[in-house]
Amino acid sequence: MKKTLIEKTSDKIVNAFLTNKLIAPIPRQYSKKLINAQKFRKLCESKINEPIVGFKAAGTAIPVMKKLKEKEPFYASIYKRNVVKSGGKVKINKGTLGIELEVCYQIKKSFFSSKGLISSKNISKFISYMAPCIEVVGYRQRKKGITSFGDLCSDFGANVKFLIGQKKKYKKINIGNLKTNITNKKIKQSVDGNTNTVFINPLNSLKFVLNKIKKDKININKDFWVFTGSTVGVVPILGKGLYIGKIDKLGFAKAIIV
Repeated sequence: MKKTLIEKTSDKIVNAFLTNKLIAPIPRQYSKKLINAQKFRKLCESKINEPIVGFKAAGTAIPVMKKLKEKEPFYASIYKRNVVKSGGKVKINKGTLGIELEVCYQIKKSFFSSKGLISSKNISKFISYMAPCIEVVGYRQRKKGITSFGDLCSDFGANVKFLIGQKKKYKKINIGNLKTNITNKKIKQSVDGNTNTVFINPLNSLKFVLNKIKKDKININKDFWVFTGSTVGVVPILGKGLYIGKIDKLGFAKAIIV
């Protein structure tokens, strides 16, 4: 039976994901609208037989959401191959968009057997740890810029790598208003941010992802990470070397760009 265009296209981008290669841009019908991009992402993810260790939120900055005329953020699965220890090396290429600094949470597997929606009142009982993390973002396609959330969503959420700093036992702190900074001293690049840029509060982003996972009936039956979105926007990588991300009260994450 002849393969459809969507099957052929998903095979190409899955292969690019698995081999770290760049391909020509995929047809716009799979990336222009978020609803179509989400269907495409799910098809691509269904073809990857590797362990999922978590999920990322993206598009959590409300000004960006308004600018691109999107109604809500989106999420994507994160694979074990794309999570490395803080201080690890990350190879970039022409598809790389930039670097981000985020709050992430480790969620108990008991979440999967919970009933009803996740709310601000019950979310705490599912969180075991929190940590700072760096994400390197980019395409597996030869394209630049972001015209819609669909651009990112259709390309595995534009995730390249996550580097997780030291995790701390979860406790309630004022996570919605913490200063953040990412710096590469070697090239004198420094960008300040705040956790309040993440869907007003990273816990809102976490709640959004957990409820989407429930709606999509996903169950990986183990503890997992949720990465809540950037506190500094997408910071262009202006040079190679060590980037250090710091979040007040949470700590550091590091990435060596090569």
